[in-house]
Amino acid sequence: MDTIRAIEQQQIRDDLPAFQVGDNVKVHYRVVEGTRERVQVFQGVVIRRHGASNRETFTVRKISFGVGVERTFPVHSPKIAEVEIVGRGKVRRSKLYFLRDKIGKQARLKEKKY
Repeated sequence: MDTIRAIEQQQIRDDLPAFQVGDNVKVHYRVVEGTRERVQVFQGVVIRRHGASNRETFTVRKISFGVGVERTFPVHSPKIAEVEIVGRGKVRRSKLYFLRDKIGKQARLKEKKY
């Protein structure tokens, strides 16, 4: 079991910022199209973090042309080029699934004051 933990520790990234549920983030994700590789940006609100260690994932939700789009990313994936924090949201829960039922201005979160 210790050999599995040792391998998992090698895969953990420490260059990503500390973001939480409710934060508005831009995820720069590397996409391979044929022989070319480009970076695609996905911006939205983090509605969930799930798992631990190198298996941890986070889900980002955005509204695209009036339709809600959610995408789940592995936190420690080498395909993630960068995670940029746009804003911090004030939330009181660990999973923001209630945002799926909200539309327009109701789907916004308050900004966290420092």
